[in-house]
Amino acid sequence: METNDVFDPLAIAERWMDDGRMVALATVIETWGSAPRPVGSHLVIDGAGNFHGSVSGGCVEGAVIGEAMEVIADGEPRLLEFGVADETAWRVGLSCGGRIRVYVERVG
Repeated sequence: METNDVFDPLAIAERWMDDGRMVALATVIETWGSAPRPVGSHLVIDGAGNFHGSVSGGCVEGAVIGEAMEVIADGEPRLLEFGVADETAWRVGLSCGGRIRVYVERVG
């Protein structure tokens, strides 16, 4: 294992699946304005709620993790959008002025 793999969310997802865990992957697929993380950023979540990586620098991770738990349970991917104009964004803390779209899917 390379040193970079220790912190790479995709490598961690692979290890977690090898350990028999159910895993979801959240990926930033689009950003507008001042977004905390770039397109391609990943957050990996297991069925117990453990997570690694970031899709928003901490702003909306809690909401994404909650959705990921549902994706793990039902297998249905979800497309999430958070923005400053969205009441949900304020509630979960995305007040940076930008918007992000996050695709959440079960892997394995």
